[in-house]
Amino acid sequence: MRSSSRQEPDPGGQGLRLQSTAQRPRTDMMARKKSWWRTPLFRGMVNDVRRRAPYYASDWRDAWDYRVIPATVYMYFANILPALAFSLDMFHKTGMQFGVNEVLLASVLGSVVFSVLACQPLVIVGVTGPITVFNYTVYDIMQPTGTNYLAFMCWIGLWSLVLHWLLAVSNSCNWLRYVTRFPCDIFGFYVACIYIQKGVQVLEALGDGEPFYLSVVVALLVFGVAYVCGELGKGMLFRHTIRVFLKDYGTPLTVIFFTCFVHFGKMRFVTLENLPTGIAFEPTAERGWFVQFWEIPVGDVFLALPFAVLLTVLFWFDHNVSSLIAQGTEFPLRKPAGFHWDLFLLGLTTGVAGLLGLPFPNGLIPQAPFHTQSLCVTAAVPETESSEKGRVEYKAIRVVEQRVSNLAQGLLTLGTMTGPLLVVLGLIPQAVLAGLFFIMGVQALEENGITAKLLFLVRDEGMTPRTHPLKQIARKAVWVFVGIELVGFGATFAITQTRAAVGFPVFILALIPIRAVLLPRYLFTPQELDVLDSPAASEFTMESAAGGVSTVSSSVFVDGEAAGSGSGSGSGDETAVGGGGGGGGGGEEDGMLDDTWRTFRYSGVDVAILKLGLAR
Repeated sequence: MRSSSRQEPDPGGQGLRLQSTAQRPRTDMMARKKSWWRTPLFRGMVNDVRRRAPYYASDWRDAWDYRVIPATVYMYFANILPALAFSLDMFHKTGMQFGVNEVLLASVLGSVVFSVLACQPLVIVGVTGPITVFNYTVYDIMQPTGTNYLAFMCWIGLWSLVLHWLLAVSNSCNWLRYVTRFPCDIFGFYVACIYIQKGVQVLEALGDGEPFYLSVVVALLVFGVAYVCGELGKGMLFRHTIRVFLKDYGTPLTVIFFTCFVHFGKMRFVTLENLPTGIAFEPTAERGWFVQFWEIPVGDVFLALPFAVLLTVLFWFDHNVSSLIAQGTEFPLRKPAGFHWDLFLLGLTTGVAGLLGLPFPNGLIPQAPFHTQSLCVTAAVPETESSEKGRVEYKAIRVVEQRVSNLAQGLLTLGTMTGPLLVVLGLIPQAVLAGLFFIMGVQALEENGITAKLLFLVRDEGMTPRTHPLKQIARKAVWVFVGIELVGFGATFAITQTRAAVGFPVFILALIPIRAVLLPRYLFTPQELDVLDSPAASEFTMESAAGGVSTVSSSVFVDGEAAGSGSGSGSGDETAVGGGGGGGGGGEEDGMLDDTWRTFRYSGVDVAILKLGLAR
């Protein structure tokens, strides 16, 4: 019999405690976890609430921290500015059914519900690029039939509510243990390119002549200044406090400046298209807030079901990936996640949004991880061999995990729907929104794993440090892996340029079995996958999804299950990371893991998190 220690969060918020867990011997090293469909209904939701409930009071007390203030302001602008850009896109492409007020209210709905009731309140919920594509694609399909668009969208939301709840109570989020950075990077790459494409489309719709050329200049200036602010925030110039200020407030200050800039000199004689707004707290179209969903033929009610299936597939992946990235291995989180319960809440907000005639909100990329990052408390650490000599490095030592920043930015968004602020929003040129699309897209591309691998491949090998992780494997393997990622991105992006765009969630979801089954079986060795791919979140976070980190990183599937799958304990002389390291919810069921899995689990970034956790 082996024993191990695992770290568990302290409900009192004082840190982590080590708890010794005993391991039952097992005779079958290939024993598998109980299949997710055999798990009793509601178990995932109940366990999520049970794990998170002891921290609910501290979620409000812990908000008494300075980081909450800049995080709130930063997320307000980081959420509302893309929302305004998406509202402009949907305003033109849905026959003015969705405008500024609808998008803002959808963001408020998601923020309030998830900040107060969710197991993971750090996830920012609002209107995303993929749902924008979904909304106007449905409009293009249904508009020629004469069907009431909002009533049809309402039925999509109601059907999707039922499907979300069925997935939540049947523990479908246990499948998240098969999600790694591979599908997350492809989806993030797709979202980033959608942002850039939207910026081009905004400028393209402005026609030609002086307004068009001035708009192009303004958009590029917004992008350039905001990008420089972000780079200064990450660089070595100026003092640390100035860099943090530029990083937190550079983009909103850029928007304010260039909204005024177009009125300087002779530019004031050029008429630019501004953001269209409506009446305070009123729908954009002449209707009430409650959609009369019964005024639709029965046939259209059932026609909405396949669209709801596609929407549910999109949200299951998009929202959960947003949550995973917001709880990535780079963030030293102490409080548990709850994917099943949060999926249940997402179904609720989807149904309510349909009844109110709002775009359906879900987890935002990249705003969700930006929120967690903005709440990180950093400290100077000694320079390492890989760091530039003389440069002080700052590492996150803890995250201010609370509910107030998400709720506060939602309430600020609600305040934006008042008359005076809507007038101010109506002064923002569309060119500024195009620049926002550009900066969001480029920043998302910079943080993407595909971009990092591409830069490695084009970099001079002599200038690449010998300690670079990708130098552990053959360069050909990196090329093949990146090629597969780009093919996955290309297929997803291509289908969204057609009328079949409504089906793109299927392509996204198909990436999970491709990574879990095909890549380890036919193309890559376990050692190569350990370097090329990594878990989307730490074991502690993944405890909600069957008690362990992703089980597919270096495993080869046998009869549909991964050899050594699950999240059992390591050997007695190793200390596991987070709640899942010592078995989480399934360590005692699974017994020992094979050597390959244990070696991977304690390699690379997870080791860094282990040391950081012990230091706290």
